[in-house]
Amino acid sequence: MTDPVTALPGGSGAEEDDLPEDALLDDDLDGDDQDGDDQDGGALSDTGAAATTYRVAIGADAAGQRLDRVLASALPSLSRSRLKALIGDGAVTEGARVIDDASMRVKPGQCFEVAVPPPVAAAPEPQAIPLSIVYEDDQVIVLDKPAGMVVHPAAGNADGTLVNALLAHCAGGLSGIGGVARPGIVHRLDKDTSGLMVVAKTDAAHAGLTAQFAGHALARTYVAVVRGVPRPARGTIDAPVGRSPRNRKKMAVVAGGRRAVTHYVVDRILAGGEASVVTCRLETGRTHQIRVHMTHIGHSVAGDPLYGGAPRGQGPAAVAMRRFPRQALHAAGLAFRHPTTGEALSFTAPLPKDVKELIDCLAAAD
Repeated sequence: MTDPVTALPGGSGAEEDDLPEDALLDDDLDGDDQDGDDQDGGALSDTGAAATTYRVAIGADAAGQRLDRVLASALPSLSRSRLKALIGDGAVTEGARVIDDASMRVKPGQCFEVAVPPPVAAAPEPQAIPLSIVYEDDQVIVLDKPAGMVVHPAAGNADGTLVNALLAHCAGGLSGIGGVARPGIVHRLDKDTSGLMVVAKTDAAHAGLTAQFAGHALARTYVAVVRGVPRPARGTIDAPVGRSPRNRKKMAVVAGGRRAVTHYVVDRILAGGEASVVTCRLETGRTHQIRVHMTHIGHSVAGDPLYGGAPRGQGPAAVAMRRFPRQALHAAGLAFRHPTTGEALSFTAPLPKDVKELIDCLAAAD
């Protein structure tokens, strides 16, 4: 009898309990995966370890079986739920193609590679890093995250994160629901996206905020500087977002992706139409949603190194956007009900200095 699969090297890795078939398996904290940080599964950890790659060849007896089941059989040290998560993270490939469907049926002769990232230290240390606190009580903290700060430790960012700063600020008084690596974290912002976040200090607050995120009951608004001028000036982008089939570090509008809805309004036209200031309101919160949606309609966020590409030309507007060192995206508004008192809370955060200077520079180019 032909072996259904062959795995090289032999299994080694962290085991975790299997979850139900419909369990939350991707890197969601709240039912949404808002603006997750760019993480390369092959990145080095803080200890210098690289991802472990397993190769699984499909034999005749495995034909027609689900990919996640076949991989779980071939790699007994990795649970099926762990493998589903890796597939969702874009860590499974066939040649140059990223595989993002755990239920796909395999064929004899196929060969898959599974890149398992190295473990990250599980217990972040408190670090005295200044925080811009907008609101705080005994249940929640609302803060204005600066661009350049990673939300929680991960491979390549073992410390210096928002979680490290919160552990010092709260002296351990954070909800543990998010796990030891990201206590209190209910949602995320990209490393290079600035703006408002809410953090849970208690488990009751975490549960209440999570329910609001899952029910899309929070109001989240962002201000972005984008290339060109979206038309119409007020619109809705309803396009599913999933892992890019061509680049596992990127998301994209893809058939079969998760429903994603962004409402936008053009607030100001700059540089004779070469750029504009847009306010976006999230109805959902998928990873990189605004960045992907604005690129999808042909108006990428200025400075976005992953989705935007550098504008051509030597005019002052093109040069200003090309030199801007990050995506010009700011979480400017956040409104929700207090998770324990039910009080309606609403917060705004002014544009950071670098985005204001970019807007001023583009306005001068009119």
